[in-house]
Amino acid sequence: MARRIIHIDLDAFFVSVEQVKNPELKGKPVVVGGRPEGRGVVASASYEARAFGLHAGMPLTTASRLCPQAIFIQGSFPKYRDASQRFMTILADFSPYPEPLGLDEAYLDATGFESIYGSVHQMAAKIKQRIKDELGLDASVGVASCKVVAKVASELSKPDGLLEVAAGEERSFLAPLPIAKLPGIGRKTERRLNGLGVNTIGELSIMPLSALKSHFGASGEVLHRFANGIDDREVEPPATAKSISRETTFSKDTGDHSLLKATLRYLGERVGADLRQRGKRARCITLKLRYADFTTITRRHTLSQTCDSDQTIFNTGQGLLKKALTRERQPVRLIGIGVSSLVESGRQLALLDSSAQRQEQLDRAIDRIRKKYGFTAIQTGRTLLLKEIFPESGEGYKLHTPSLSR
Repeated sequence: MARRIIHIDLDAFFVSVEQVKNPELKGKPVVVGGRPEGRGVVASASYEARAFGLHAGMPLTTASRLCPQAIFIQGSFPKYRDASQRFMTILADFSPYPEPLGLDEAYLDATGFESIYGSVHQMAAKIKQRIKDELGLDASVGVASCKVVAKVASELSKPDGLLEVAAGEERSFLAPLPIAKLPGIGRKTERRLNGLGVNTIGELSIMPLSALKSHFGASGEVLHRFANGIDDREVEPPATAKSISRETTFSKDTGDHSLLKATLRYLGERVGADLRQRGKRARCITLKLRYADFTTITRRHTLSQTCDSDQTIFNTGQGLLKKALTRERQPVRLIGIGVSSLVESGRQLALLDSSAQRQEQLDRAIDRIRKKYGFTAIQTGRTLLLKEIFPESGEGYKLHTPSLSR
């Protein structure tokens, strides 16, 4: 049976969710990411804003200059997470084999299921309609025999389109497209290929494999296969998370140790809460710092025993922070903390040490309070400092981060 893969991508996802919540925003240039005078970047831009050259990843100050009439929204990760979960639930009704790619896009293996709906094209159309009816969102959909071609097709169908590539036509479909349209080709690779006289996917497809491998190593073979419309990758369910992290960019570079520790404590509490919610424990703690000159460092510490304790995460992170600040005295632009080497919850308690058990009980009691009344309903004295800096919501402080505060 010939494979049929569907790629579904929600159009301008963050902005579209905001427009569903506030219909007055429809038809207007809207940017989600933060205040225009802030240091963040565009997380999502409406198509009206894109007409002025705005795009994801662009500094907000640049976006404001290009489109001063744009409406800038801070954004709320909980809203987007809820919409994403409902989106994935819809997909699961059509096939048991969805593969999420972030919040707003996914692959679906339709092989063998399309006959239920008449054809794979009709199946894709029904998916689009349910997303529209139940979420109020537009989706662009590509259908093909493999993942890479389906993704290219969905991109070309934007906005709110549906494009199917018939079996056997993959190579001819890709051939006239610029190489930048092929997944896996970033700006650096594009420039190198252009320097070799390769500008279209068709030209890439006929380039000798030996030449590609000599320039790009093992990835050269992958590019060659993709350019020829060959992709044997299976649609796979999401893997278990291997790490959990939180980070934020400050509105101004700072050398204030109290602010750095307060922010680190808050981020560590978010990480700890997520760990416990997932029933996981971590063995490795990682600190991330980006300085004023954009130099970025990470420092790790491996624990002797796994943990899910806010206090242990913070104490470890604080130790790493102290060492880093001693060695480098320039102001900090970004701070983050993460955990990795995750294992299932459960460990042998030390017979003579009841402090760890008391800390676990305290963390879980705090989790219950926060779940009922909001994350900032109960805080340590250290994080109260953040009240003067970051706005609050029921979900906690709204930190400055391109990926939105989680």
